[in-house]
Amino acid sequence: MRIDSHQHFWNYSAREYPWINEKSRIRRDFLPDALERELRPVKVDGSVAVQARQSVEESRWLLNLADHYPLIKGVVGWVDLRSDRVEEQLIELSKHRRFVGVRHVVQDEPDDRFVLQKDFLRGIGTLKQFGLVYDILIYPKQLPAAIELAQRFPNQTFVLDHIAKPTIKDQIKSPWADQMRELAKSPNVFCKVSGMVTEAKWGAWKQSDFAPFLEIVFEAFGTDRLLYGSDWPVCLLSGSYEQVYRLTHDYVQKHAAKAEAKIFGDNAIRAYRLKA
Repeated sequence: MRIDSHQHFWNYSAREYPWINEKSRIRRDFLPDALERELRPVKVDGSVAVQARQSVEESRWLLNLADHYPLIKGVVGWVDLRSDRVEEQLIELSKHRRFVGVRHVVQDEPDDRFVLQKDFLRGIGTLKQFGLVYDILIYPKQLPAAIELAQRFPNQTFVLDHIAKPTIKDQIKSPWADQMRELAKSPNVFCKVSGMVTEAKWGAWKQSDFAPFLEIVFEAFGTDRLLYGSDWPVCLLSGSYEQVYRLTHDYVQKHAAKAEAKIFGDNAIRAYRLKA
C-alpha cells in the first residue's frame, strides 16, 4: 500500500475550529470523498486520519468514517492523557482495529516542557499496552522536551509530525538541526516528512527552499524511519495536494529512489501497524 501518513477531516464550524481564519480557503468541510479525488492521480491507496480537535468525540467520529471509507487505514485520535480516566477511554477506542495512535496539540501549550509533566507522562505510559503510537506535534523550541520524552519511554513508538515545524520561510536551521539529530538517536522515533509548505512562504515557495531541511531529516532518521504525509487540507493554505506530494516524491527520486516504497507506505504500515 502507498500511504499518506498525515491528513485531517472536518465538518467546519467557527466554534470548533477557531484557528481557521475567517478568510481562509480551508474554511469549509473536508471529508473522505474529497481526499479520494486527491489521492487517485498520484496513486496513493489510503491515509492515516489525524485529530484536529481535542475531544474524544472527534476520535469516535473519525473511527466511524473509517468504518465507511476503506481508504482510511488508521486513525490517530485524541484522549485526555492527563485524565484518571485515560485507560477507560483507550479501552473503548482500541476496540476499533483502525485506532492506531494518539496525539495532543502540544505546540499550543505555553509550557515548553509540557510533555514532561507528571500526569502527561503517566498517560504516555498507558499507550504501549494498547499497541498505540504517540504523535508528537511541536515547534522547534519544544524539541528538548521531546528528546527527553523519547528517552524515558524507549519501548514506546513515537512519530514526530511535520519535521517539528522549522522556520523554512527564514531558513533557520539552528538549533533545530542538532536537536533533530539528537531526537533521531532514539530508534523508537519515526518522522513525518509533512507540514513543510505551511512553514515556507505561502504560495511562493520553490522546491530548493526545502532541500537543506530535508537533507538534515534524511541524514538523521535514514530512510527506514521517514513517512510521507500531506497534511491535507491544511497544506492547501500554501499549495495543492499534488504539489505537496511532488515536493517529497521528487526529492526521494533524486536522493533515495530505492527507498520510495518505504517512505510512501512501508514505514507507515510498520510504525502504525496498519492493516489492508
